[in-house]
Amino acid sequence: MVTTTIAVLARAITYATLFCGLLLVFVPGRVLSTAGVTGPASFGALQVAGVIVAAAGATLAVWCILTFVVVGRGTPAPFDPPRRLVARGPYGWVRNPMYLGAGLALVGAALYYGSGALLVYSGGFLLFMHLFVVLYEEPTLRSTFGADYEAYCRRVHRWWPHAHAPAACWQPRGG
Repeated sequence: MVTTTIAVLARAITYATLFCGLLLVFVPGRVLSTAGVTGPASFGALQVAGVIVAAAGATLAVWCILTFVVVGRGTPAPFDPPRRLVARGPYGWVRNPMYLGAGLALVGAALYYGSGALLVYSGGFLLFMHLFVVLYEEPTLRSTFGADYEAYCRRVHRWWPHAHAPAACWQPRGG
């Protein structure tokens, strides 16, 4: 069990590093470079807000990855998904917290650099993730987890957290 968890964690870290490296570091770096943004001229309130928002987003994304490993016994990668439906931790509040965390990290970077171009990229990223969720992830999860996923969808919103207590204690049948 411990060896399996370590192997899944290693895969999750590898995939997350590649995903984050490409979509959250490399591409935003190119956007900033193309827009001629090199860095903030001074460190003020906008930079502090950017650091806070980016750190909150990164923390949420890491929490999601660890939840996938521990609860779902899988990774965030579509080709190596969780083996169990993940409806606890941040997934008890909202169905797609990892994408929200990544989006927050991008918005935080846009604030830090004061970059409208990076803010537009953040919006494009979130739009692409929405389409990916609606066109691929949700149909795949419905076919994989059936009634358990349907019940989860009725309980937890796709993007906007409910005002109720999280579904942290909710367990799918057989889970």
